[in-house]
Amino acid sequence: MFSQVIGQAEVKMQLLREAQEGRVPHALLFCGPPGCGKLALAVSYAQYLLCQHPGEQDACGTCPSCKASGHFVHPDLHFVFPVIRYKTAESTVCDVYLEQWRKRLKNGLYFDLDDWLADMKAENQQALIYAAESNRIQRKLAMKSTLGGRKVMVIWMPEKMNAECANKLLKLIEEPPAQTHFLLVSDEPDKILPTILSRTQRIEVKGIDHESMVAALRRIVPSGDVETIARNADGSYTAAIKSLDASRDNLLFFDLFVMLMRLSYQRKIKEMRKWSEQIAGMGRERQKNFLTYCQRLIRENFIYNFHSPELNYMTPSESEFSKNFARFVNERNVIPIMNELSHAQQDIEQNVNPRIVFFDFALKMIVLLIQ
Repeated sequence: MFSQVIGQAEVKMQLLREAQEGRVPHALLFCGPPGCGKLALAVSYAQYLLCQHPGEQDACGTCPSCKASGHFVHPDLHFVFPVIRYKTAESTVCDVYLEQWRKRLKNGLYFDLDDWLADMKAENQQALIYAAESNRIQRKLAMKSTLGGRKVMVIWMPEKMNAECANKLLKLIEEPPAQTHFLLVSDEPDKILPTILSRTQRIEVKGIDHESMVAALRRIVPSGDVETIARNADGSYTAAIKSLDASRDNLLFFDLFVMLMRLSYQRKIKEMRKWSEQIAGMGRERQKNFLTYCQRLIRENFIYNFHSPELNYMTPSESEFSKNFARFVNERNVIPIMNELSHAQQDIEQNVNPRIVFFDFALKMIVLLIQ
């Protein structure tokens, strides 16, 4: 529902006005920067169009249509989204991943492709909208509306549609069945097939305004510096949420970094193996984030030696640790340490066993710290 959309008052009013005046286009394209709420707007608009008793500001939320669309199981609300290859090209369609997709939507309408890839356990695979999808779309929209009203097809990231699929859908988007609406949601509209682009009414969605962003963050983080997080997010609620998650992770990452440096200095091999096993259990994305954090802290400790506080950007805990640790990061070892961290990150991206990667790195730190 529109009440779930953060900010974007002007776009909401435009959509409501067109619906109430009976001027709903057959194909709308929501485009704008990542995290601004394009998908939230499209889904909310779909729910409003399907509502049996729509109000002036939002769907009623209580009719059978609203209850079904609120759980993303409405028979006349269809979704198309990028997926990874299933067993064969013919079987690679969205319906295979519909359960994961509904679960993702129930968790919130603000997410990005990386989040969705993680849900599909995609590893390093590429997500696309395959040609087989066009046949499914045509069959679904050829059927009569189950509840006797509109049919809505939400296509998330149409720029991921391969050429064959896009060309097959061209005629359908140009002349859809009666009371059928396409809502396309794109981060990169310039990559959409031009002939499809020309057949849509474009709605530019701007970044979320600062006040709305702060208010939304306050609902999940009552205390804390949400003003800074909102400012750094640059209008993207997805980026703000990831920043919050990173802040929580950074507390753990700091403890793990300190533990490794102390164990390496003391040459406690058995404990270092346990340390590597702990990191190995965190998941690939967090492992990569940890290595990025380590690179930042190594840089900060190297700069700390120049005694120019204005050049350092560390938390109080990090700064306190650096008072004694910074002298171990110098011109002789800073580049080799950074290289080892970079190599470890590449290995993790290529699915090398994380226990081996992190234990190997820990052992190398024994030598690097005494240079």
